[in-house]
Amino acid sequence: MTTQMPAFPSGDGGLLRVRIDLAYDGGPFAGWALQPGLATVQGVVEEGLFILLRRSARVTVAGRTDTGVHARGQVMHVDLPPGEWQAMTRGKDVSPEDAMRRRLTGTVNLVLTRQPSGSGRTTRNAVPAVVVRKVSLAPDGFDARFSALWRRYSYRIADAQAGQDPLARHTTLWYQGELDVGQLNRGAAHLRGMQDFRAFCKPRAGATTIRELQRYGFQRGADGAITATIQADAFCHNMVRALIGSTLRVGSGEMPAGWLKERLDARIKDAQSILAPAHPLVLEEVAYPEAAELGRRAALTRARRGPAHLQR
Repeated sequence: MTTQMPAFPSGDGGLLRVRIDLAYDGGPFAGWALQPGLATVQGVVEEGLFILLRRSARVTVAGRTDTGVHARGQVMHVDLPPGEWQAMTRGKDVSPEDAMRRRLTGTVNLVLTRQPSGSGRTTRNAVPAVVVRKVSLAPDGFDARFSALWRRYSYRIADAQAGQDPLARHTTLWYQGELDVGQLNRGAAHLRGMQDFRAFCKPRAGATTIRELQRYGFQRGADGAITATIQADAFCHNMVRALIGSTLRVGSGEMPAGWLKERLDARIKDAQSILAPAHPLVLEEVAYPEAAELGRRAALTRARRGPAHLQR
């Protein structure tokens, strides 16, 4: 329902790159990316920017989350002319960073109240579905997507040992049966490193499926629930959910730990690649290098990977 207005002319020099850190409940949204006729996180954020700037503005995000996936540490950027940046303060004794954080939070919440899904319906003092946590001027060379070193996700599972907590049902997988954490970790160990994850990805035309899986492990907490931590330089479409779904078959005893290595080496995505449900998945953090390395990191990320990058 965004009103159409001309976007700020592209290619104008002197634009300021603004980094925006935000968190959101992915339940009410059809994922991050814009989709006609559907409520998406990008849609409500860009409509909030439209209200704030009185023009269209396109954002670049660190990682496009799927339908139902949440974020505590999402990062995006938008480019603004200096005049718009300074006007954020409206002459008040407040920094542009704090002024934009407050004002964008307000406009996004206004957009949320208009969503037919009801994602903006909140009671007094309730936290809205999208929260702008921080706004800052980005250093030269910063790109929310291409400058990132890694993205870290968590995935929470309650099996027969943990029991079912109805208050956590929106962010926890209720697994029918018992899982062996040791076996989960033995399976996950086969997947770490620079690998071709074609068997665990939904391929995109012209895109590589080679990724560096830096962390992947499972730990049972004091409450009995199991939390998976999964970190990579980047993820293919559906990769995290496919890895979790396949590893659960190992943790349940249905498949041996080495089966995951066999799937990886086969590089074939078929019916054995089962996606875990989306609702327990949370984007926890996106990390970036020091300011002097941002541009170099972005250039390295843009370089297409091939077989020569795979671990031997």
